[in-house]
Amino acid sequence: MIFSPLGDRAILITLGDSIDEATHRLVRAVAARLDAHPPRGIIDRVPAFASVVVHYEPLLVEGNDARSPHERMAAALDVLLANIRDDALPPSRLVEIPVCYGGELGPDLADVATLHGMSCAEVVEMHASGDYLVYMVGFMPGFAYLGGLPERIATPRRQTPRTAVPAGTVGIGGRQTGVYPLVSPGGWNLIGRTPLRMFDVRRDEPTLLTTGDRVRFRPISADEFRHWSE
Repeated sequence: MIFSPLGDRAILITLGDSIDEATHRLVRAVAARLDAHPPRGIIDRVPAFASVVVHYEPLLVEGNDARSPHERMAAALDVLLANIRDDALPPSRLVEIPVCYGGELGPDLADVATLHGMSCAEVVEMHASGDYLVYMVGFMPGFAYLGGLPERIATPRRQTPRTAVPAGTVGIGGRQTGVYPLVSPGGWNLIGRTPLRMFDVRRDEPTLLTTGDRVRFRPISADEFRHWSE
């Protein structure tokens, strides 16, 4: 566990150097410990693939000795997170996301299939059979980076990104998959779309997915998509 300054109001806690489930569980354990016992001065914590950023207000950090606010906050975090373990984490939620694959809703499905020497139906079956884990939420509100994409359909990002990807679009970017929660530019390969709102400020919990969730995709027809949307 390495503590590094990130400007004068944040600390980067590095927990590993790879994207894997063991490191991910440590990230979740650190975030849970910070939520349960936040040192004085903490404003927010942001979990990522292999790290957690802690934002703090320097004037509120506990202590009045000669050390800097960063040194005092780092010392408090070191004590708080000593011997951190991941065996007390709550079970992950399982979230099912219906997806209409291909056609106008998934314009890159055929390209993905051609690249891998597969049919569109085979790509859909493989994508929908994956057991996905939300490693982190970032890039934009509600965008969940999902690990667990079958290696057989891992696809490099497009050479030319689109300027506007519709909300709800499901894409593949390298060895990850995800759902665009809002209209935005994007360079992932678009293979389908869900009628679910991935981000909605009117909900008590605006973001549908959170770090640690498990995700399954369920294929639906174009008629089901239209009916659901209506």
